Amino acid sequence: MTVTVAARGDAQLAIERHVPALVEQLVASRITAGDSTLWGPAAEAEASIRLGWTQAVAVSRPLVAEIVALREQLLERGISRIVLCGMGGSSLAPEVITQTAGVPLVVLDSTDPSQVSAALGEHLGHTAVVVSSKSGSTVETDSQKRSFEAAFRAAGIDPAERIIIVTDPGSPLEQASTADGYRIFTADPTVGGRYSALTAFGLVPSGLAGVDLDALLDEAEAASLPLAVDSASNPGLQLGAAIAGTSPPRDKLVIVADGTHIVGLGDWIEQLIAESTGKDGVGILPVVVGVDAPELTSGAPDIQVVRLVADARATREVADGEIELSGTLGAQLLTWQYATAVAGVLLGINPFDQPDVESAKVAARGLLDARPEPVGAAFVDGGVEVVGPSDVLGTASTVADAVRALEATLSPTGYLSVQAYLNRLAHPELEVLRHLIAARTQRPVTFGWGPRFLHSTGQYHKGGPAIGAFLQITGSLGDDLVIPDRPFSYAQLIAAQAAGDAVVLAEHGAPVVTLRVNDSDGIAAIIAALS
Repeated sequence: MTVTVAARGDAQLAIERHVPALVEQLVASRITAGDSTLWGPAAEAEASIRLGWTQAVAVSRPLVAEIVALREQLLERGISRIVLCGMGGSSLAPEVITQTAGVPLVVLDSTDPSQVSAALGEHLGHTAVVVSSKSGSTVETDSQKRSFEAAFRAAGIDPAERIIIVTDPGSPLEQASTADGYRIFTADPTVGGRYSALTAFGLVPSGLAGVDLDALLDEAEAASLPLAVDSASNPGLQLGAAIAGTSPPRDKLVIVADGTHIVGLGDWIEQLIAESTGKDGVGILPVVVGVDAPELTSGAPDIQVVRLVADARATREVADGEIELSGTLGAQLLTWQYATAVAGVLLGINPFDQPDVESAKVAARGLLDARPEPVGAAFVDGGVEVVGPSDVLGTASTVADAVRALEATLSPTGYLSVQAYLNRLAHPELEVLRHLIAARTQRPVTFGWGPRFLHSTGQYHKGGPAIGAFLQITGSLGDDLVIPDRPFSYAQLIAAQAAGDAVVLAEHGAPVVTLRVNDSDGIAAIIAALS
């Protein structure tokens, strides 16, 4: 089974308007052939080294036997718990693959000290760790690797027996890991991180956790030919046109899982679309929601709903103006990648670079080096410190007032982003804030866990249209944790990441309000204030 796209309203009109021209221009076959000229002269150099994902199924096939053999070796030694240290595409792809397959994988994509401590402290004797970083210099992943190395040594375990590296050939991580004797899988360097689901970055942790990788690659292979053919029935062309070609633009892409067997696909789509299209002041903002989300019935003219369903044609009549999408996981991963590349053609942007991601990293690094005093609170309400510029907060004296003041900055086409720099496993109740604010504002609201979202939607927030308002939730809710051989701790790192992103957003003219909490009561107070 390949992917089926069904659409009505503006989305269907976009398909009818753009797909014939895309077919005439041979866009699908040119993407497959690695034609780097599709996105214009400015993008050509980057595109020329970023189209390897179209051949990922064939390139990845030989890896499967290696991964299966390593899994069997680990199981023979009593190692059954797999932890993945990775950010962005390095963690989101394995997360959706393993969740859909129903196999356990501990994903550590945070610098929150309590979340790191939990990953370190559970069943270390039965644990192997996959450290994934394309660049080999990701600060979060480097910190997590150092912590596991120290924990293994403290337990009398040789880290080289338990740590597996996934990185690009020639990266600093590969060089250091070779010297340390680690098992290394190198990925295709012509595939960007967010397009890497079907490469070693997606397959190694998933396969070690127990996923049937041959079945996943078979699903993607079944979709390969329909996606490569210049035809009006090509689902990649249809989906790309539907999400990027509406007139006027419906550039808030509301994604809802509604009957699909795939678990967590929306979060993976979010990082792919946001980081690929949010630049040069344009882009598509993915908004991942539940089936009762206010955005689904708001009627806002800039919202495009995509429902991930079991069967896009047989289940029911497609709602007016919506897109329905069905298909296997492997097929959907490849289809969305093609659709994103097609969207780049229609939007006139380079879908393979991420020019604004680095700015927040630089700002965070500067704050770690300088260690300035934290910005003082404008006021404190119920144990929650409220930080923000006076021209946004105005006369606000409560948490509820502060959030409403931030909401008041939204334009008719704007969106609000809630960003929680806390332990996402311990405080899932915070995600209700997305629904509460969306219901009140009748505007799209995204929710991201920091610093994880910095590697996905962070590019859109700073490089896309300047129409966002940002609500940060930060704090230290437990004991801090040192990072071996680093001059800063996890609490200092995550605080600097939040503060650095706030600085960069403010420099872009975006309104930012930060709520700082010191315990779970503070979280409860925020939820109560907005309920």
